[in-house]
Amino acid sequence: MRITILGSAAGGGFPQWNCNCRNCAGVRAGTVRAKPRTQSSIFIQPDAGGDGLLLNASPDVLQQIKATPALQPGRALRDTAIAAVLLIDGQIDHSTGLFMLRERNGKLPLWCTDAVAQDLTTGNPILRVLEHYCGVDRRCLQPDGTPFEIPGLAPLVFRAIALSSKAAPYSPHRDAPEPGDNIGLSVTDPRSGKTLFYAPGLGEIDGPVFAAMQAADAVMVDGTFWTNDEMQRMGLSRKTAHDIGHLAQSGAGGMVEWLDKLPANTQRFLIHINNTNPILDEDSAERAELTRAGITVCEDGMALDL
Repeated sequence: MRITILGSAAGGGFPQWNCNCRNCAGVRAGTVRAKPRTQSSIFIQPDAGGDGLLLNASPDVLQQIKATPALQPGRALRDTAIAAVLLIDGQIDHSTGLFMLRERNGKLPLWCTDAVAQDLTTGNPILRVLEHYCGVDRRCLQPDGTPFEIPGLAPLVFRAIALSSKAAPYSPHRDAPEPGDNIGLSVTDPRSGKTLFYAPGLGEIDGPVFAAMQAADAVMVDGTFWTNDEMQRMGLSRKTAHDIGHLAQSGAGGMVEWLDKLPANTQRFLIHINNTNPILDEDSAERAELTRAGITVCEDGMALDL
């Protein structure tokens, strides 16, 4: 299977439109060696050149389609290689792009949990709005590890597991979490036996999550913040990374420490990187630390074949 990184930034992208932190100001001025990034999304195809699954529909999805010809193969007068969309959560930066897909011919196949479907019909009623356009063929996603297939994407096998993170601010579950507010997804190609584990929003790593990471040949996980107090120290928020549902990379119990426990041959990737994170600076000490640990920072347009 082929995994294409359409967007690798957290909400707001990089540089963020209204941010003048060192990273954002530096990439605009050319004084920081860093690459601009759109908001987090990936595309998985059973075979390069075929139809695939869009994981998260970011507000930047039209820009991402334009930059990725494989998503618009041009086989008919109206065409797309997006066979279905799967939402990891109901956050704005992962769901607003559904509006941009409203011109689809026929209903849009959409896989999400009941918790996310509730968020997107109440707090942010995207699914109700889409009924006035293409409509949505919503498929229920169970976050219990049960294997399932998605029509048109055989032979890939998918498994979703509930994560500890945060529902969207407009969710009725924001302060009373429900299983399925956020999920991690394992994708296996039975032809090669290779598995990807994808979790761009991850508040903590429990036994089932770490087991899924250990079983994967490649893990692509939450790279939002370097430190737990990153936004506080910069005066941008009163909340920690943990408060808003993200596990920081550095420090005891951080993502780097967890990734170091994986089998030596596991490919390790960080995605959903906030504009304030120093790892965006390719000359930073933090990026050098990741390089020594064998961890890759995702960039828009990267492709991985498993």
